[in-house]
Amino acid sequence: MRVLVVDDHPVFRDGLVALLRTLPDVEVAGLAGDGETAVELVAAGGVDVVLMDLNLPGRSGIAATAAIVALPDPPAVLVVTMVDDDGAVASALRAGARGYLLKGSTGQQIADAVRTVAGGGVVLGPGVATYLLTAPTPTADPDGLTVREREILSLLAEGASNAQIARTLGLSLKTVQNYTSRVLAKLQVADRTQAALRARGPLRP
Repeated sequence: MRVLVVDDHPVFRDGLVALLRTLPDVEVAGLAGDGETAVELVAAGGVDVVLMDLNLPGRSGIAATAAIVALPDPPAVLVVTMVDDDGAVASALRAGARGYLLKGSTGQQIADAVRTVAGGGVVLGPGVATYLLTAPTPTADPDGLTVREREILSLLAEGASNAQIARTLGLSLKTVQNYTSRVLAKLQVADRTQAALRARGPLRP
């Protein structure tokens, strides 16, 4: 996995780089200290995962995330930030981030999150916007999901990748992909991150 580290604080950025270089399956693809540079580096190709801070000079991390996700064949964006308020979490996920961790997360949590988002999963780290984890799941099913599709959606909400869902439910990967496509269509959402949020109930403004 080729990972781009985006953070304007050299000490933390260097710490992330040092962590990533201890992982045998990860290569540091580059460094950026602002959102504009991050978008340019991703557009040049060769990036699988972006570790994105939110408080950046110039273009914000949320704006940079939206621009990166809009590129053809975009990498997964994992937010790693000090900002833990509900609005920032919601904005980052709506911009297309596949995960959100606080800078107090352990090295193992960050490493696991990188692998999860690279594999298509969704990560909401410890301490992040607890309302996303405690919002009640609607008991009614106005979207017309079948029992199996509801199972798929529940696993998506837990951050499971297609391969993990296939193993959990004893299905083929292709079958899970087909179910996931139908769930997204019925929910009228663009991606699995939005589906996961929908499964948790409406976001507070």
